[in-house]
Amino acid sequence: MPPLSRAERLDRLPFTPLHRRLLVVAGAGWAMDAMDVGLISFIMAALAKQWQLDGGTVAWIGSVGFIGMAIGASLGGSVADRVGRRFVFAATLLVYGVATGAAAFSWSVASLLAFRFLIGFGLGAELPVASTLVSEFAPSRIRGRIVVLLEAFWAFGWILAALIGTYVIPRSENGWRWAFALGAIPALYSSVVRRALPESVRFLETKGRVDEAEQVVRRFEAQAGVASPRDAPPPEPVAAPAGVGLAELWRGGLARRTLALWMIWFGINFAYYGAFIWIPTLLTQRGFSLVKSFEYTLIITLAQLPGYAVSAYLIEKWGRRPTLAAFLAGSVGAALLFARADGRDAVLVAGCLLSFFNLGAWGAVYAATPEVYPTAVRATGAGWAAGFGRIASILAPLAVPPLMAAGGTEAVFGTFAAFFGLAIIGAALLPEWRGRQLDDAVAGAAG
Repeated sequence: MPPLSRAERLDRLPFTPLHRRLLVVAGAGWAMDAMDVGLISFIMAALAKQWQLDGGTVAWIGSVGFIGMAIGASLGGSVADRVGRRFVFAATLLVYGVATGAAAFSWSVASLLAFRFLIGFGLGAELPVASTLVSEFAPSRIRGRIVVLLEAFWAFGWILAALIGTYVIPRSENGWRWAFALGAIPALYSSVVRRALPESVRFLETKGRVDEAEQVVRRFEAQAGVASPRDAPPPEPVAAPAGVGLAELWRGGLARRTLALWMIWFGINFAYYGAFIWIPTLLTQRGFSLVKSFEYTLIITLAQLPGYAVSAYLIEKWGRRPTLAAFLAGSVGAALLFARADGRDAVLVAGCLLSFFNLGAWGAVYAATPEVYPTAVRATGAGWAAGFGRIASILAPLAVPPLMAAGGTEAVFGTFAAFFGLAIIGAALLPEWRGRQLDDAVAGAAG
């Protein structure tokens, strides 16, 4: 019987304290990312009143960060496939944390836009790299569930943003500055990341660093009480492309997967960011006070948590594709319901349903994305999918003002429902990877 590979040895392990540490450390960074993205929706609403900004300017404050995210996500994945997941994760936390702190000192719309671009660049590069790192360590039988739990930290960060938006920003004219200052915490946290996170075993093997890879696997085995083999196995052969770049994602069997993921990421980004960046502002335009609109947004945000919980359960029961499709279909219904919502109770119910289904879908997206690519291009594939999706997150906030002018809330949320429908089509094209080893992506892509 041939010796187990290092990937197989990782897959046979139970969920250990080291897995938990990896999940919590990466998740804390994820939560702080969400806090930063969430804060801008509240800051937009505050600055629209304080600086007397028109809808177009407010839309650009929301969108410019996503331009940075698109570039960061596209470049971050490729860099992570070259120099490592851990380094990129820590470096991008530092970039966006420092830029967020600097945004507190913005003296004009132009300066705020510049800082928001840098914030988005760091944030965009970090998210797909973090999910790739966690995915590469998780045992195959629970890998989807662990990645959904990682994505669930997003809800905690957004809730924290909603709390800051509700109880800090309205307190004074400088409340939005204090909100940015609090968002600078990741700059300090980045120093913790380098020490706490292991480098991906699969990445280390692709670079010939087999001794380091073996040491990491043995640490996990010792934590689980599983005996390590006396002799370390040779590295698994990796079908590494000549260059790690965009072209590799559109060759052979990877092309259909890339198309499917890009459709999903574009559709879900457009609908999610178009809705949740603008909800506080839309509520104030409906006649709710700034404080009330922030309180309602906080309630709507809390519905993200059960959405993630249900998604985490179903992802290993139903599989990635049916779970994703079901939550996207629920998002379509919730968006159409919000389009017709009138009055406080109707808005809260529709908003909570949209939050529940949309964030459950996000959990399934992040679970499925890194699985369908081989190790050599996994972070690149995840990064480009996220980067392409960020184009939609740039366009969506800009599209809201003209859609509102053309047809009001019904036109806005009807459009979001259509983009959720686009994501459903993409989900139907994805392969199902429940319970399979990540390395199976190599053989699957060749067929």
